[in-house]
Amino acid sequence: MDLQVTQIPLALYIHIPWCVKKCPYCDFNSHELPIDHQLSMYDDYVDALLTDARTQMMLTQGRQISSIFIGGGTPSLLPIDQYQRLFDGLRDCFEFMPDIEITMEANPGTLEHAPFAEYLKVGINRLSIGVQSFADDKLQALGRIHDPVQAISAIKAARAAGFNRVNVDLMHGLPQQTLTEALYDIQTAHNAGATHISWYQLTIEPNTVFYRNQPILPDEDNLADIEQAGQTLLEQLGYHNYEVSAWAGASDSPCRHNVNYWQFGDYLAIGAGAHGKVTISKKQGHKIDVIEPKISGLADASSHNEQVTKTGIYRFSKTRAPKDYTRYQVAPKTIWQAIDQDELVSEFMLNALRLHSGVSTYLFEARTGLSIDAIAGEIKGLVSSGLLEDTDDKIQPTPLGQRYLNQILRAFL
Repeated sequence: MDLQVTQIPLALYIHIPWCVKKCPYCDFNSHELPIDHQLSMYDDYVDALLTDARTQMMLTQGRQISSIFIGGGTPSLLPIDQYQRLFDGLRDCFEFMPDIEITMEANPGTLEHAPFAEYLKVGINRLSIGVQSFADDKLQALGRIHDPVQAISAIKAARAAGFNRVNVDLMHGLPQQTLTEALYDIQTAHNAGATHISWYQLTIEPNTVFYRNQPILPDEDNLADIEQAGQTLLEQLGYHNYEVSAWAGASDSPCRHNVNYWQFGDYLAIGAGAHGKVTISKKQGHKIDVIEPKISGLADASSHNEQVTKTGIYRFSKTRAPKDYTRYQVAPKTIWQAIDQDELVSEFMLNALRLHSGVSTYLFEARTGLSIDAIAGEIKGLVSSGLLEDTDDKIQPTPLGQRYLNQILRAFL
């Protein structure tokens, strides 16, 4: 089956790598802002972002950008004038959809960002505020630099500035957290004006401070009670659980950018350590050149490394360290990897099954190039086990399947 690239949505991820302080649970590619940093650091980084974007222009294959997500780190550390320069440059590289959704992650700390109205002026129309908790002791345990008052003020200020879409990130299962404390966080976010809540359990990841010095977390029974009660409260408050940890309020809709991930759409990526995914079709007649970058101060290494010309689906990633990312004169270093056909099913399901409404069988075929017949046996077995809904045109987990996603995924490995 030929992949109709023009029918696959295209998004853009932008990574801003700095934060004021590295949180002990964080395993993202984030780096503490140097105390002696100069404003020229931001100039250099935005220059590198725009150079990076120009190298990916051919990857659009005639498509518009439907959504942008600015993650980090703490993206609100980048000065507002740099955002204006960045978006002016991006509009020269790409065509944006008229109703494009542009999300920026922001922390509540009042010293970290411009007035929220300034972000609206440059085109950012959705905020995701990293609150995590409204309890002082929990924020301290998580290494957060804001307090509950700042968190509530940030949400209210964003709404007052004109943001109609404000997501609030909340964690549960925090060190020594009680059920009452977890429910208080949800209720407080709602009362402050959150239109969307991302409510997810704290997990201990390798290469973090918490992994080396593990805190005391609620036991499994308490975690189950917190999760069940939290879901009930979110439903009572009018939020709709469309994905494992994502809840859209009555006045909001699912995050377009993240839904594109979960539906196995394409996304370009710029920034230190950023990851992207693109589908290449021969019928589009494009030849994608992958350039071996030229590094400042070193011998010329600007020869073409390889050419991605085969129909297929590719993932790519950028060099991780900010100082290395900005050193390249031609383009930041990019590592490409084709997704093998035998990996496509598990890759697709790993994303799509997070959506409680599932995905259509047509979407599976359109995004992977495979026939649904290739997994008919696995689907039949999972339906018999009560983990997938019995439907001819959708792949959808049952309520039981939502609780045992890993068991479903193992069937497609």
